[in-house]
Amino acid sequence: MNRPIIAILRGLHSSETVDVGRALINAGIDKIEVPLNSPDPLDSIALLATEFGDQALIGAGTVLTPEQVEAVAGVGGKLIVSPNCDTDVIRRSVAMNMQSWPGVYTPTEAFAALKAGATGLKLFPGVMAGPTGLAALRPVLPTGTLVYAVGGAGPENFAEWIEAGADGFGIGSALFKPGMAVADVADRANRIIAAYDEAAG
Repeated sequence: MNRPIIAILRGLHSSETVDVGRALINAGIDKIEVPLNSPDPLDSIALLATEFGDQALIGAGTVLTPEQVEAVAGVGGKLIVSPNCDTDVIRRSVAMNMQSWPGVYTPTEAFAALKAGATGLKLFPGVMAGPTGLAALRPVLPTGTLVYAVGGAGPENFAEWIEAGADGFGIGSALFKPGMAVADVADRANRIIAAYDEAAG
């Protein structure tokens, strides 16, 4: 079963990439982003794409320019996640057959992202909008629009977000922090999956 959860591995080092990736996939998380402000992010994305590209969606987060989209594509990444709504980044991602998940916070940003071809919307920072913010935004979005809550969404409030209309989640520090043992990442991933399954019914 594929859960709508993107693992955000900010601060990942290439030396731990394969072990962390395997732990996540074994737990049931098959969407992984390495933010570009991590150490050697393209090396990590290349390792993940080579090792797990046939069983997981691998890509980058904190993607801010079309040139960065091309760099991620060049090492095998197929997922582009951004903290902001930059239509040039979205269009380049779509043109290169990559999934595009721009960060949005307002209806204006949401509709601009969708018009540019975004795969789905990353509601960010989720902690500022809250489930009530998403519930207010949801009715005006086109039917079928995917919205993932990122920042302030996690196992303690999955149910509240799902009730408000969240389709999925991006999980960062609750899942991975630099220097964390692989066994701890695996344990957190398993607990997050269990919490999601319970919340999603």
